[in-house]
Amino acid sequence: MPNKPPERRRFYGSITVSDRGQIVIPAKARRDFGIEVGDKLLVLGDLDQGLAIVKASAILEKYAHYSAEIQSLMDDTRGNAETP
Repeated sequence: MPNKPPERRRFYGSITVSDRGQIVIPAKARRDFGIEVGDKLLVLGDLDQGLAIVKASAILEKYAHYSAEIQSLMDDTRGNAETP
């Protein structure tokens, strides 16, 4: 009998980074995690383990005591993205 993956873990396939550094999150992953147009995602990194993408709202809910700092970072990022 083949090894069964842990129940709460998924493999959604592979993605390719565009020449602009963009990626497309697979539709099934977006559905499973409730990611919708306009949602803010945070990209976290560990130089040994790799990258993780997390919904900002999930972090804000879990770590409410950091919400002001995270919101400030998101506002700064949004402001930088709008600057030509």
